[in-house]
Amino acid sequence: MSTTAEIKIDGQTYEFPVITGTEGEKAIDISKLRDLTGHITLDFGYKNTGSTKSAITFLDGEQGVLKYRGYPIEELAEKASFLEVAYLLIYGELPSKETLDKFQKEISMHTLIHEDMKKFFDGYPSKSHPMAQLSSLVCSLSTFYPESLEPNQTEEEKNLTIIKMLAKMTTIVAFIYKKSLGHPLIYPKNKYDYITNYLWMTFGQRTEDFEPNPKVVSAMNKLLILHADHEQNCSTSTVRIVGSSDCNLYASISAGISALWGPLHGGANQAVIEMLEKIKADGGDTDKWIAKAKDKNDPFRMMGFGHRVYKNFDPRAKIIKKACDDILESLGINDPVLEIAKKLEQAALTDQYFIDRKLYPNVDFYSGIIYRALGFPSEMFTVLFALGRLPGWIAQWKEMRTNKEPIGRPRQVYVGDVDKHMK
Repeated sequence: MSTTAEIKIDGQTYEFPVITGTEGEKAIDISKLRDLTGHITLDFGYKNTGSTKSAITFLDGEQGVLKYRGYPIEELAEKASFLEVAYLLIYGELPSKETLDKFQKEISMHTLIHEDMKKFFDGYPSKSHPMAQLSSLVCSLSTFYPESLEPNQTEEEKNLTIIKMLAKMTTIVAFIYKKSLGHPLIYPKNKYDYITNYLWMTFGQRTEDFEPNPKVVSAMNKLLILHADHEQNCSTSTVRIVGSSDCNLYASISAGISALWGPLHGGANQAVIEMLEKIKADGGDTDKWIAKAKDKNDPFRMMGFGHRVYKNFDPRAKIIKKACDDILESLGINDPVLEIAKKLEQAALTDQYFIDRKLYPNVDFYSGIIYRALGFPSEMFTVLFALGRLPGWIAQWKEMRTNKEPIGRPRQVYVGDVDKHMK
C-alpha cells in the first residue's frame, strides 16, 4: 500500500508520495510541488531537504550510527584498510584479495605527477594556505588529462580518471607539506602500500631507509577511513552539484576541497588545536575556559565538542579516541597542549553541563590531537581531511553521473526591492 502526504493550499489538497529508505528513513517527494501548486519550499541550509537517493552512506545522528554501503564504521575501522574502504565506497562491494591487489597496483602505477606541476609551487606565496594549493593543484590535473573533460567517458576511461585521482592525491598532499618546509620533494615508491607510501613521501629522507611506526600507520589508516564519507554534507553536496553540470572529476573534487576548507566543516580540527594553543598562551587554566564555555554571554565556544548531526556520541570519536591514546603512549609525547586537551576531554565526559547538551568530544577533537602528535602543522589538518574524504567524493560523483541526475538548481524566495526604474 502506497503512502502519501497531503498539502493544502488555498483550500485545495495536493498529494505527494512518501518514500521509505532501506534503513527506514522517510521522505516526502515534492519534486512536482512547483509544477502542481506554483509554490516552492523554503529550507535554509537544506537541513530538511533530501537532494538525492544514495546507496553509499547511512547516518543516524540520533542513534550514533554510521555505515558505509551497509557495513558499520566500527567494523571497517577495525578490520579493513583504507584502500578496501575506498573500493567499497566507489564500486559498492568490498574487494577480494585479488581485486584489492590489482586496485593497489593500478594506483601505484599513477602516483607520479607531471614534473611541470612542480613549477606551480614556485608561483605560490611562501605563506599560502595548503588548502588553497590543494584546490588549485587538483583542478589543474584536468589540464594534464584533457580526456577527463569528456562528459560521456566509457566506464574504462572513467575508472582510469578515478585511479589517477586517488593515486596523485597522496603525492600532491605530500609535496605541499615538503614545500612548506623548504625540503626536497620525495617521490613515491611502488613497493609501499597506500598509507606507507604517503608517510614515506611526507616524512622520509632520500638517503635513509623508511620504516614507519606500525601504530602511526594504523592511526592514519583509521583516521582516513573515519573521514572517507559522511552522507550529504557541505563538501559532498558541493561535489555532486558541481558534477551535475557534467563537470569533470578533478574540478568537482577541487570544488569539494574548497567547501571543506571552512572552519565550520573540515577546518574544525585545525580550530581545535588553535583553541588549545590559545588556552596554553593564557596560562593553561582549563577551569577558567570551561567556565567561559558555559557562560552564554561569553562568545567563547569549545571547538571539537558536539556535532550538527550526531545527537549522541559521534561513533567515529569512540574509535579514534583509542587510536589517539595509543599514539600518545607509543610516541611518548610530552606536549602541554595535549595535556590541556586531555583535561577538556575529561571535563566534557563528566561535567553535567556538557552531558546534558550532548557536547561530547567529536572526531575533529581527536584527529587534531593525533595529527599534532605526528608532527603535522595545524594548517595541514584540513588537507589530511580531504585526503580521507576523497573516496567518498569520488563515489558520490560517480553515483550521481551513473544515475544521470539532473543539474542542480535550487530555488529562492525573492525579498528585494520591486518596481524600481532609472530616471
